[in-house]
Amino acid sequence: QVQLVESGGGLVQPGGSLRLSCAASGSIFSINYMRWYRQAPGKERELVAAITSAGSTNYADSVKGRFTISRDNAKNTVYLQMNNLKPGDTAVYLCNAGARRYNGDYGGSYWGQGTQVTVSS
Repeated sequence: QVQLVESGGGLVQPGGSLRLSCAASGSIFSINYMRWYRQAPGKERELVAAITSAGSTNYADSVKGRFTISRDNAKNTVYLQMNNLKPGDTAVYLCNAGARRYNGDYGGSYWGQGTQVTVSS
């Protein structure tokens, strides 16, 4: 199996910054995409940012210019640097990765448990 563990969430004031991390472990042959989603109470899960194994990125319009996704392939870890945070960014942030467990595996989509980010004064 592949396990994803997020860290770095917390309470921050508007305008502040946080850096989330998501480390993948277990039986991993390769990781294709790595993504950050978020879900606020009463709202649908939203794709925040994504990065491919080659480093191509894309972002939700609501976070462009404020959030930066990056990854360390040697550590099977993805990061989300969040700057100029707003109350509307408050949500549980979840890590998602497409990974193959062995050569020949068709691959699967794996999820972490999430980390809470609260932006409030």
